[in-house]
Amino acid sequence: MNSSTEKHLIAGPDGQLECALDLPADGVSPRGLALICHPNPSQGGTMDNKVVQTLARAFVQLGYRAVRFNFRGVGQSQGAWDEGRGEIDDALAVLAAVREQGEVLVLAGFSFGGYIASQAALRLPADQKPERMALVGPATSRFDTAAVPADTLVIHGEIDDVVPLSAVLDWARPQSLPVIVVPGVGHFFHGQLPLLKNIVLRNFAV
Repeated sequence: MNSSTEKHLIAGPDGQLECALDLPADGVSPRGLALICHPNPSQGGTMDNKVVQTLARAFVQLGYRAVRFNFRGVGQSQGAWDEGRGEIDDALAVLAAVREQGEVLVLAGFSFGGYIASQAALRLPADQKPERMALVGPATSRFDTAAVPADTLVIHGEIDDVVPLSAVLDWARPQSLPVIVVPGVGHFFHGQLPLLKNIVLRNFAV
């Protein structure tokens, strides 16, 4: 993401996983850890996706340590695509490796990564649950995205042609979960990444 991004390889359930860590500005005591999951690997998704990097920048600005990682079979991460099953295990393995004892956690994800974040949150013990979650364009029409806490930030483009807005509303409705709809924006938020970042900043400001 920038010259200060730290790259790491950690042990995953199916081989090494490639991670990227960005830290808050010098002198800023970290507010917690933000783990950000990337889009569908079978469709070219990586931790360097622009929406994923935008989320990382927002959380770094908010004072979090931001961690992105490549799912199995992507970049330098070993293993092969597991249709979303093993990828949940990958997220939990990265979390176990980088989260410090008692550290506040935000789980975030874009598209397929939103599904992974929702399922990973379910698997965490009660004393390790995320403080909050942030899902952008969650792939509710394609994967079994879990119900999420009431304060989860959900952002979706009005004209998303990958995950229809109607599918996200159908998922959110039984939860009485608000969805922030960005008018005239598609799945990848082309031309509107600064707006996406500002929505996250406003919603997570102390």
